[in-house]
Amino acid sequence: MNPSLPSITPYPGQSGTKKEQVSDMFDAISERYDLLNRVLSLGIDIQWRKRVLKRLRPYAPQRILDVATGTGDLAIGLLQLNPKEVVGLDLSPGMLAQAGHKFKRKGLTARIQLIEGDSEELPFAQDYFDAVTVAFGVRNFEHLEQGLSEMARVLKKGGVVAILEFSRSRVPLVAPIFQLYFQYILPTLGRWVSRDASAYTYLPASVAAFPEGEEFLRILQKSGFCETRQERLTFGICTLYTARKQ
Repeated sequence: MNPSLPSITPYPGQSGTKKEQVSDMFDAISERYDLLNRVLSLGIDIQWRKRVLKRLRPYAPQRILDVATGTGDLAIGLLQLNPKEVVGLDLSPGMLAQAGHKFKRKGLTARIQLIEGDSEELPFAQDYFDAVTVAFGVRNFEHLEQGLSEMARVLKKGGVVAILEFSRSRVPLVAPIFQLYFQYILPTLGRWVSRDASAYTYLPASVAAFPEGEEFLRILQKSGFCETRQERLTFGICTLYTARKQ
C-alpha cells in the first residue's frame, strides 16, 4: 500500500493536489459538519474521543497539538486534561471558522489557539509538544509518512501521539451491515444534508484505501515512533492508535 495514497481524492478528475481538494471539500461542508457527524455516526464519535482522553490522561501532557482539528471537538475535550497549552491546526479556513465560533460561544477563545496550516509542514519548533492528536484526519494526508514524521519532529522525546481513524470491521455479523451503511446509505444522507456530492463518497473510498491495523503501526515505526499500539473500537469500525516518540 502506498502511504501517500495520491489517487484517492475528493474530486477525481479535477485539478489540484489532494490537500487542496481536501481543504476545498471541508470548506464546502463546514457549516453542516457537526450536524452530519452527530447524525451519521449516531453520536458514537463522542465516545471515541473520550477514549483518546482516557489514553492520554496518565501522561499528563502540558502542551498538546490537535492536527486536523476541524471544528475543534477534540481540542475542546483535551482541556479536561488540564494542559498549559492546546493548539488546533487545520488546512480548511471554513472548518477553523466554525471552530472559532464554537470556542467563542463556549468562552474558550483564550484557551485554544487555532492555526491554519499544513500537517506535512508543521509551523512549530522541534521537541515542543508533549502530545499530538488526530481525529479522523490522517487518511486525508497527501503524504502519510511525511505527516507522521512531522508529528514526531514536534514531539518531545517520549511524547505520545493518539490517532483516531475509521477502519474496516472484521466482525462477521457487523462487517456486511457496516459496509452497506458506509458504502451506500451514508453517502446518500451526507449528500442530502451537506449538498456536496463528493464529500461522502470520498469518505468510504479513503477508508478503504487507508493502511490500517498492523500496516499502519509499521508506518508509525518508520516515522520515528515506538511502543505502537492499536485498540479497535465499536466492533472494529474505528481504531485508536497510540505510540511514543523514540
